[in-house]
Amino acid sequence: MLVSAVNMLLRDGEFESLEELCAYYDREAEEVKQTLKANGFEYDEEQRQFK
Repeated sequence: MLVSAVNMLLRDGEFESLEELCAYYDREAEEVKQTLKANGFEYDEEQRQFK
């Protein structure tokens, strides 16, 4: 569910980057990346989404 929410916020243009999204929610981008990576998702910088 976290992946869907993050991808939606990035896709819908509310935030220009993962770093901007994380700053808004007072989180570290690297922490989010590592949490999602542990669950099988990798961040694609070019497409601004987790896959």
